Amino acid sequence: MLQQWFSTRSRLISPSPLRRTFAISKATDDMIRIALFSLLISSSAYSKESVCYGTPGMGRLEGGVRLPHSGINFAPYSEVGISLGRTYVHSSVKKTVAVAYLSLANMYPDKFYVYGESGYMTGGLIKPHRTHKNGLSVDFMVPVLNLNGKSVPLPAGPFNQYGYDIEFNSSAQYESYRIDFEALAEHLHSLHAAASKNKIGISRVIFDPAFIPMLYNTKRGKFIKRNIVFIKARPGFAMMSIIMSIFLCHAKNFNDG
Repeated sequence: MLQQWFSTRSRLISPSPLRRTFAISKATDDMIRIALFSLLISSSAYSKESVCYGTPGMGRLEGGVRLPHSGINFAPYSEVGISLGRTYVHSSVKKTVAVAYLSLANMYPDKFYVYGESGYMTGGLIKPHRTHKNGLSVDFMVPVLNLNGKSVPLPAGPFNQYGYDIEFNSSAQYESYRIDFEALAEHLHSLHAAASKNKIGISRVIFDPAFIPMLYNTKRGKFIKRNIVFIKARPGFAMMSIIMSIFLCHAKNFNDG
């Protein structure tokens, strides 16, 4: 119930005579949303833990949970994808993603993020992904800036496969948008910190190698170089796929869906 209440971000604090009377500021609205999100994260600690089997490339998942729908600083790539059940993960991964977004909202409230696909409730094959089979993989669309230098959601819809068909040029630009490498680096840093607190890790990150030097030139560049392992993605890809590692993931008794 609480998750459903928080996820409807646009209706969470609806206009009312009381609100108009006291003229609650946007900053106050944001503080309430962040507080509710913190409560949601805390309540998830009492839910049953998921169980993963096999590997991201050949495995399955028990007790998968949906990623948080949306928040003050993040949104899903597609409502269609959510309705089709394509955003499920291991419970520890959900908590890691949620804590990272909360940390970013507190430190960088002007930055906006979009997450992509992760997997089915029971794992297994989710086309066209080669991984995403045991609840440990999550796609994140790259954060972007518009012509005015404002952080905005990556434009996504059926016309570009909800962002998955977008390709940036060698200057990290797509139409009027450019990749916000500082925001991307902070996201990686926050995910790494949240994963460590949850006693899991980031196994590897799939990202275009041409853009990795730009990440190394950010404020978090030295940290990323020391702690993040990258593997090659399609050139210009508008997405960063992160594969978590959970050391208690069962190596046997999996079904590749």
